[in-house]
Amino acid sequence: MASSAQDLGPVLDKDGVRLIVDDAIATVTLTNPAKRNAQSPALWRALTEAGRLLPGSVRVVVLRGEGKSFSAGLDRRMFTPEGIEGEPSFIDLARRDDATLDATIAEYQEAFTWWRRSDIVSIAAVQGHAIGAGFQLALACDLRVVADDVQFAMRETSLGLVPDLTGTHPLVGLVGYARALEICATGRFVTAEESVNTGLANLAVPAADLDATVQDLAAALLAAPRDAVIETKALLRGALTRTYDDQRTAERAAQSRRLRDLAGLGE
Repeated sequence: MASSAQDLGPVLDKDGVRLIVDDAIATVTLTNPAKRNAQSPALWRALTEAGRLLPGSVRVVVLRGEGKSFSAGLDRRMFTPEGIEGEPSFIDLARRDDATLDATIAEYQEAFTWWRRSDIVSIAAVQGHAIGAGFQLALACDLRVVADDVQFAMRETSLGLVPDLTGTHPLVGLVGYARALEICATGRFVTAEESVNTGLANLAVPAADLDATVQDLAAALLAAPRDAVIETKALLRGALTRTYDDQRTAERAAQSRRLRDLAGLGE
């Protein structure tokens, strides 16, 4: 009998991030519920490391947060002159030259980037508050299942900043430019009902059912052959930037690869 994830030791467990791998499913958990899973550069580095540590057997990655909130956003100490010990404060960042500042933000973004790579399907299980960086982390995943108490909010603009942790592209793709602008510029809360109605979330369920629902979805995703899922994901992601005719061409090329593979004629 296969081991359950609970029987396995973590592959990574540091700086508020735990990674557990159970065969084809990996679970990344934010583990600082006392601070509502507030985010820091150390947490981002741990998330980036989690992506690098995924073994090739993993097909589905579940992202979840312990406690009542998925993630309430940036650790507020980052907004203070002192910042977080060992990390640059916002004031320190502002004083860096253009190239260094750009490189620092790019490093932070890496924690939000790998979730959409073609060889995995990522699911965010989101409950309670998902604010700012928390909202963007949920947006980094391919799919979102939310609890009925979820409250998304993009508060960066209200603080004089912009969402810079890769959240703007998926947000516009999911809900459209006008609604995305209104959500970001007002910083208002988006409820579970609205998130499903606008396509921001795939499904909303009672909070008590969130983990079980996500596990059922993960199992359903594993039912299809891996290579077919990879090719389909690449097709759908590419459709956002291809013309209709270019997409037709991409479909033909992908199907040719699949047919040859199924016939045992692949490279």
